[in-house]
Amino acid sequence: MSSSINATAAPRAVGHYPHARRVGNTLYLSGIGPRNPADDSIPDGIEAQTRAVFANVRAVLQASDARWEDLVDVTVYLTDMARDFKAYNAIWAEHFPDAATAPCRTTLGITALPTPIAIELKCIAQTSPLLPLAGEGAEGG
Repeated sequence: MSSSINATAAPRAVGHYPHARRVGNTLYLSGIGPRNPADDSIPDGIEAQTRAVFANVRAVLQASDARWEDLVDVTVYLTDMARDFKAYNAIWAEHFPDAATAPCRTTLGITALPTPIAIELKCIAQTSPLLPLAGEGAEGG
């Protein structure tokens, strides 16, 4: 069984898809960019865009009852690898200071994204099983 998640604190999707889908304990996030959730504006520069995209990933994780630490695999798309990788990589290290506990990562240089952004992340998280809320699904005893 799978369930889709749409996070009100994240920018709306640019297409017809959910922010994330949970299948068992695995959470698959759709590509997430750095757009501002309030007004769809795009921050200037790779540093600001990287911080914004990380904030948007956190918003989707939170809406999915997951945590930053639950990330296990991240695919990063950069539209200008030569210009942006060093700054992006430094901010990654701030957010994941211990390489041993950081998620796996693949960074790809691409020519374009669907909107005029410099970075997009595609993430997979492994979460704990969701427990039923009090009174839901529990059989009396």
